[in-house]
Amino acid sequence: MKVKPQEADRFAAKPPANIVAVLVYGPDSGLVRQRVETLARSVLDDLADPFRLSEISDSDLKSDPARLADEAASISMLGGRRVVRLRGIADAASKTVASFLENPVGDALVLAEAGELGPRSSLRLLFEEAANAAALPCYADDAATLADVIRTRLGAAGLRPEPAALDYLLSHLGSDRGVTQNELEKLMLYMGAGETGAAREVTLADVRECIGDNAASNLDAVIDATLGGELDHLDTALARARAADTNAIAILNALSRHLMQMHLAAAHIESGSDINGAMRSFRPPLHFKRKDAVTRQMKNWNRRKLDRALALALEAEGQCKTTGSPAEAICGQTLFRIAQAARPRRGM
Repeated sequence: MKVKPQEADRFAAKPPANIVAVLVYGPDSGLVRQRVETLARSVLDDLADPFRLSEISDSDLKSDPARLADEAASISMLGGRRVVRLRGIADAASKTVASFLENPVGDALVLAEAGELGPRSSLRLLFEEAANAAALPCYADDAATLADVIRTRLGAAGLRPEPAALDYLLSHLGSDRGVTQNELEKLMLYMGAGETGAAREVTLADVRECIGDNAASNLDAVIDATLGGELDHLDTALARARAADTNAIAILNALSRHLMQMHLAAAHIESGSDINGAMRSFRPPLHFKRKDAVTRQMKNWNRRKLDRALALALEAEGQCKTTGSPAEAICGQTLFRIAQAARPRRGM
C-alpha cells in the first residue's frame, strides 16, 4: 500500500488490521520518528515496555536476517501484541523483509524506519506493492501543513498565535518536524501554557523572544545570496545550511515564500508605492538586518523575472519529491541558476 502524504497522520494513528509492516521514510527525520512512535502507540500503551517492544538495527539485521521473523513470532511474557522496530534500514534489507512479508509469522507490527528513498528504491517498492504492508512518506512540512501543526499544538495548550506571530513561525520552522515541536514546546513554556483556562494570544514579540533563529538565519543567508547573485556567498551559505541539517525542500520552500512576498511588493511598486512602503507588505516584517539586502533585490528583480524564479523553485521542489534524484543536487543547481539570473545581463 502506498500512503499519500496528506493521509499519513491518519494512517499512523490507526493502521488497517491487515497491515503487518509499515515503512516510514523520508528526509524529515523528526517526522519519521514522530510517525513511527504514533504507529507504535496504536499497539502499545508504554513505548518503554521491554516485553512488547523489540528494536533491531540495520547492522543487526545484516548479521542475523532470521532475527526479524524470530522477534515477530515472539510472545510477550505478560501478553499483548508486540512491536518490532527496524532502525535505519535501506535497500540492502529488501530481500530479508520480502521473505518475511511472503510468510509473516506472529502478530507483531513491524515498523521499518528509513531515510530518504527514491521512487526506484527496492525497499520502498516492496512496501508499496505488498498487500500486507504500507509505505508512509515523511517530507518537510509545506506552509499549509505547518500552519495546521502550529495551530493545533498551541491550541491544545490554550494559545492562539496572532497573524504576524504565525507568519514568523512559518518562516522560522518547518525543516524538521522534531525541531518544530521542540521550538513550540519552548514557546509554550515561555507563555506559561495551561496557567489559565481562557485561550491567550501569542504575539510577534513573544515568538521573537524565544524561538531560536539559527535555522532561519541560515535560510535567510541562502536566499539573500541567491537573489543577490552572490555565487561565492551562496556556496558558503548552502554549506552552512546543510551542516545544520536543513534539508533541500525546506530551503526551496523558504525561497518560494520569499519570492511570493517580493512579487506582492513589486505589485505595490507598480501601483505607485515606493520601495520602503512596498517592503512593509512583507509578513512577517523583515528583520532590520535584512532590509538593505532585500532593498537591493527589489531594485534588481521585476515581476517577470520573479515569476520565472518562482516557477523554477516550485519545479525543483516537485523534482525533489518525485524523481529520486539527489535533492541536494537539484536544490543547488536551481539556486545557482537563479543566482546567475540575478547578475547583470544574465537571464534564465
